[in-house]
Amino acid sequence: MVLPDKRLPRLSLITVVYNDVTSIEKTILSIISQTYKELEYLIIDGGSTDGTIDIINKYKDRITRWLSEPDNGLYDAMNKGLGLASGDYVWFINSGDQLYAPDTVDRMVRSTDVPPDIYYGGTMIIDKQGNEIGDRRLKPPRRLSWKSFRRGMLVCHQSVVVKRSIACEYDLRYRIAADIDWVIRVTRNARTIHNTGQVLSRFLEGGLSRVKVKQGLKERFAIMSRYYGIVPTFLRHFIFGARLLGFYLRYRRI
Repeated sequence: MVLPDKRLPRLSLITVVYNDVTSIEKTILSIISQTYKELEYLIIDGGSTDGTIDIINKYKDRITRWLSEPDNGLYDAMNKGLGLASGDYVWFINSGDQLYAPDTVDRMVRSTDVPPDIYYGGTMIIDKQGNEIGDRRLKPPRRLSWKSFRRGMLVCHQSVVVKRSIACEYDLRYRIAADIDWVIRVTRNARTIHNTGQVLSRFLEGGLSRVKVKQGLKERFAIMSRYYGIVPTFLRHFIFGARLLGFYLRYRRI
C-alpha cells in the first residue's frame, strides 16, 4: 500500500541518554540517516559528564531540540521527551538502540493507507559493537492487544510507535519496568493497532532490567497482577519458572 505524501504523519523520535559516549553516536546516526523527512528528533540528556554532550553537539544541526539536565531516572527523562514532542507519533529509541535501516520509518508509514493509533514490529538484538545477535526470543503476535502482554513483553518497547494523542506518561512508581506498564496502557487506549510485518529496531543486549533483575521481576509481577489478576499472574510465573528449572536440570545432565 502507498500512502499519499499529503497524508504523511510527522514522527517525534526521542532518545534518552546519560553518560553513554560509546553508544550515543550510533543511535543518532541511525535516526538522522532516515529517508523519511517528516521527523523531529529530540534528545534528553541527564547531565552527562563523559563526552556524550560533545557527540550531541557534533550533530546539533540535525537534532530538532536537545537538553541536558539532571533527572529522576530513565522514565522521568522519557516523560520530558513526551512533553517536548510535537509530532503525530512518538517513538523512543534510547541510547545504544538503533532504527533498523535508513528506510525503516518510510517503509513503516507506507505499510498501511490508514494511519493507526499504534504501529509495531520486530526487533533485532545487537551487541555493544553493533553486531546482530538474532531476533528476540519473544516474537510479536500477528495481532496485538493489551491482553497480549499477559504472556510477557511480546513486542519490544523500541518497536512500538504510538500516536501522541494516546501516549500517556510513564508511571514513576516503577524504576525498572515502567515501559511494560506503558505499553499495556497505550494499547488499551488504542482503537487500531497495525502490525508492520517489519523489523523496526535494533535493541542493545543488556539494559537496566538486566542489571537490577530482582527489582525488575518484582515490578513486573506487580504490573501484571494489576492488569491481569494476581492468581493468573502467579500461575504463569510458576509455570515459566518450572520450565526454566527443567531446562536447567536437563542441561546439567548433558
